[in-house]
Amino acid sequence: MVPLSVERLEAILARARGLRVVVVGDLMLDVYLTGSVGRISPEAPVPVVHVQEERVALGGAANVAANVVALGADCDLVGVVGPDAAGAEVVRALTAQGSGAIRPFLHERADRPTTTKTRVIARSQQVVRFDREDAGDLPEAAAQEIAAQVRAAVAGADALVLEDYNKGVLVPGVIGTALEAARAAGIPTVVDPKFRHFFHYQGATVFKPNVLELGTALAGTVHHQDDGWLAAARERLQCEHLLVTLGEEGMVLQSREGPALRIPTLAREVYDVSGAGDTVTAALAVALAAGATIAEAAILANYAAGVEVAKQGVATVSPQELRAAVAYRLGGPAVPPLQSQGDPAWNRSR
Repeated sequence: MVPLSVERLEAILARARGLRVVVVGDLMLDVYLTGSVGRISPEAPVPVVHVQEERVALGGAANVAANVVALGADCDLVGVVGPDAAGAEVVRALTAQGSGAIRPFLHERADRPTTTKTRVIARSQQVVRFDREDAGDLPEAAAQEIAAQVRAAVAGADALVLEDYNKGVLVPGVIGTALEAARAAGIPTVVDPKFRHFFHYQGATVFKPNVLELGTALAGTVHHQDDGWLAAARERLQCEHLLVTLGEEGMVLQSREGPALRIPTLAREVYDVSGAGDTVTAALAVALAAGATIAEAAILANYAAGVEVAKQGVATVSPQELRAAVAYRLGGPAVPPLQSQGDPAWNRSR
């Protein structure tokens, strides 16, 4: 694998400034309750966590949007929230920068809550997670409203992301409209799929399942070391590029032409894998919008994932951190990593 040079990274990051990426999909709020455990409950054999800190972070499609702007591009975000405190917090976090980098086009639905994942953490270990959500598909009228918003947002954009967490926004009608609009605009599309509508994304530029999602959808074992198997899978999914994320084994990219490109993980330390897939999706979209080749975009995204998993919880990755990671990998002087651009807005202690 030819490494991504510092010079090429700088060119991509420079071109990313001022580009606009449209992100459509299931947004959510991540809540972290962190504390200590000193005893077992007398009511049940479970630990009693004394909560000492609460913080929130944008999750799902909202986290993809946060990562897009952290890398220097602008973002239009289309999704759904509920009329609740979590929805208000999502809106507040999206607009906290005051720079206008993220333009939220959020549809408030009285019939469903804002998707919220609450994690209880003690001694750096997750004790339990509980979710509030309605994962049913949006009704037809609501889906048509979302589709119209997507069509308007894609006009004049530089890339499109479809971020599917199976929470009901990306129904077939919205997916079809989004992909058609992107084709008409001549811009790349990056799809992060889940199980429910896995085969509705034909024509995507990059289709990015993880190994579990791909194996489940194809009802079999993923033979990611077999170029022929990957080529057949890509053909079945009818995408231009199939990028399979493999966890600690990195990624493998299968395109229409040429052999598969295997990209080993670059993480030096893994603290928390939450949000790593969102970071990869955002980095792919920004890099492709900036004119990177698919190989360059995948390698850049792999660097971004390596930075993100070294952080606690869902986080963004800044250009400075990418520069430091690339310099370290190439054996040059490492740039001191800085706090991610969006961190005060996305991960706020309170």
